[in-house]
Amino acid sequence: MSLFRKLFGSKSDKEKEEETTSQGGKYMPPVKLPIDESFMINFKDNGGKFLYCDTMNEVYDNMALIIEENNWQDKSAYFYDQNLKQSFNDLYLNTSGLSDATYFVSTCENLISDDGSILLSSNQLAEKKLSEFPTNIIIFATTSQIVTNIGEGLREIKTKNANKIPTNISTIKLFKPAAENDFLTYGSPSKNLYLLLLEDL
Repeated sequence: MSLFRKLFGSKSDKEKEEETTSQGGKYMPPVKLPIDESFMINFKDNGGKFLYCDTMNEVYDNMALIIEENNWQDKSAYFYDQNLKQSFNDLYLNTSGLSDATYFVSTCENLISDDGSILLSSNQLAEKKLSEFPTNIIIFATTSQIVTNIGEGLREIKTKNANKIPTNISTIKLFKPAAENDFLTYGSPSKNLYLLLLEDL
């Protein structure tokens, strides 16, 4: 290899061709991932913990493992959704009011693929702010709830709740403490979030 190539990193025609082929061509648009795959990548990049489940039994097993991993056996859970609370009755979870809870168990409206965030509304939060909820959150959702962007999620909320559109619409996007100089996440509460995702498609 010549001295100039070492210094300036010039590539041979063959190397350039291999690189172009691996990237899908110089003028080709970037490869678009399926929305479920894109969501998983962005969600994990945000610091979220993701558990894929094929059946409800796997959901219950993973829920038990989350509680065991965090030593929450003697801690209290808060459920706003009473139907969800009934679903997890067999796990004999300690439950309490919001102010005494160590972790919050909830459903969500949608999972947003573009930025890996969780879309919630008054159906899950009532009229409370996210900052009023425990730092630890376990979200139960299904693969059919994954949408491309927030606009699509908002349309789904409107369609599903035509008679009474829920208020207090919010997203959780930060699942790890933000750097002090990260002004983009200023005012966004960081949550230690687990996602139990059930395959339903």
